[in-house]
Amino acid sequence: MEYKRLPDLKALATLREIVERGGVAEAGRALNVGQPAVTKRLRALERCFDIDLMMREAGRLRLTTAGERVYAFARLVMDHQLELLSDLDQLKAGRNRLRLAVTQSIGEHLLPDLLLAFADAFPDYRIDTRVGYSRNIHTRLATGLADLALTEIQPEHPDVLVQKWLDDELVLVCSPRHPLGNHELLAVAEIPRLTYVLREGESSMRITLDRALADIGIKEIPIAMEVGSTDTIVEMLERGRHVSFLPLFAVQGAINAGVLHLIRIEGLRIKRTLWIARTRNNLDNPVAEAFARLIRELVPG
Repeated sequence: MEYKRLPDLKALATLREIVERGGVAEAGRALNVGQPAVTKRLRALERCFDIDLMMREAGRLRLTTAGERVYAFARLVMDHQLELLSDLDQLKAGRNRLRLAVTQSIGEHLLPDLLLAFADAFPDYRIDTRVGYSRNIHTRLATGLADLALTEIQPEHPDVLVQKWLDDELVLVCSPRHPLGNHELLAVAEIPRLTYVLREGESSMRITLDRALADIGIKEIPIAMEVGSTDTIVEMLERGRHVSFLPLFAVQGAINAGVLHLIRIEGLRIKRTLWIARTRNNLDNPVAEAFARLIRELVPG
């Protein structure tokens, strides 16, 4: 490894601040240093990599192609630095904290009760939660930025271990006021003829749905809107104009209450599994073990 070309952490932090604060002066104020120091650090970083990282265009600094890559690296390094400091604080405090990552649907519909039950059972333990897409969550696990995750897609990484947590299904739902509000069964051929409000393409639900529809030869369906919240989709469905595929765990209450109507599709069931995931390095983490054990008891698979 070429150790002579290792970048300085302060220089990486400076590049990140320049980009995210919008200029050298703003970065200087955030870092509590003068503008000459900011410029000096940027130039040192460019010498380290032997390439220009920023250029001035229309009076403003912007990243070059190389700068974009170094900036992405700087963000990752700084995030790891913060996590490392947090981990060291955790060690000093007796390892009583868990960094938990969950998908948005799990965070909206399952996590609140789990956290409250955990707080009651283990008042000395603390959980810090981050919500994100499954693929980002897998990356956070693999890179050590999360200790445990609840995810809707099974991670594929040699250092990430998974346990089956909960069986789920993507179901077609609509308002009872929708034209299909009294239908119990729908033919597969009718799927492309409906109008949908769905989660965004990066979400676990959409990834699973798109794969399932592609498997039966449906490449595209009419999507009126993509929405980043399952709860918001439910509210929109109540108006009676659209249908949606949503996780059963997220809409079972609305179905039971008569707010939503479930329509089965002839010959199609989109079943899936929710997973508890953690890295091999966290197998002896007492908080992770306690949380995993509690949620398996509360929501048995």
